[in-house]
Amino acid sequence: MAFGSAHPRARLLAGLCLAVTAAGCGSLPTAPGRDTAPPPAVAARPAELPGRAEQQERHEVAVPRAVPLRGPELAELARAWGLDAPPLPAPAPPAVKPVLREDGPHVRLQGDGLPPLVRRVPTTDKVVFLTIDDGREKDRRFNRMMRELGVPFSAFVSGYLAREDYGYFRELNEQGVRVNNHTLNHKDLRRLGYQRQHEEICGQEDELVREVGPRPALFRPPYGEFTADTLRAAASCGVTAMPLWNEEAFPDRMEYRHLDQRLHPGDIILTHFRGPEEWKGSMTDLARLVIRTATEQGFALARLDDYLG
Repeated sequence: MAFGSAHPRARLLAGLCLAVTAAGCGSLPTAPGRDTAPPPAVAARPAELPGRAEQQERHEVAVPRAVPLRGPELAELARAWGLDAPPLPAPAPPAVKPVLREDGPHVRLQGDGLPPLVRRVPTTDKVVFLTIDDGREKDRRFNRMMRELGVPFSAFVSGYLAREDYGYFRELNEQGVRVNNHTLNHKDLRRLGYQRQHEEICGQEDELVREVGPRPALFRPPYGEFTADTLRAAASCGVTAMPLWNEEAFPDRMEYRHLDQRLHPGDIILTHFRGPEEWKGSMTDLARLVIRTATEQGFALARLDDYLG
């Protein structure tokens, strides 16, 4: 692991323990998972307990959502994850989701009963939305980083990549990440007729209900490509919006569609569940770049599903 052999939260707790009595904190093992003593009981935030990280990586311990940190503690944790500053906190989700009335470059209305296409959410909140597609790379260290820093995002999953470990996506759902529809087999939908598209979209809706839980309201067509049949099939499956994107993020760069090469309120950022064998970096490298970019430009990352669907 980067940043040393101990988990960032463990190193943070080790530092805090120096300020309190020995009765308040025990010593931290130098090799997580090798302590021969009985493990402590699973409490409110087991991810922070020394020696439990390795077990959690193997699904042996359920990991509930951590309580978000604030102030100096969050700043120190952000530094442990390689960030100069913590992410900006997102505002409370809107009580009423924005009404998609605009028909223009950022929202395209498709007709009564058909899901609109959305590249930018109509909001004045200083927020942008991170969305992660496909599902090939299942990096639990990335999940932990995002959970501990309190950074929300949304997933768009294809069944053929997720089936080897739907437990990974159930964990995401448990920590507040909505797992949305990206078809069963990631086909170019322009090449398929209505029935095949219906099978790809509705089949993945049903699979996500079986494997993860909530029925998704959001659908992203593979490659961002679609036809009129796509819209009709998606609507018949219960899809209420089709989010596309304004930016695409990689571990080493951001690619913008705006001429000013900057983020704008309501922008949707696309990236993918991929690892070092496909990219120049890991999922945690990707998270650092996205968080740093948003923070430096004055934006918080918010959950797309709180504003759409």
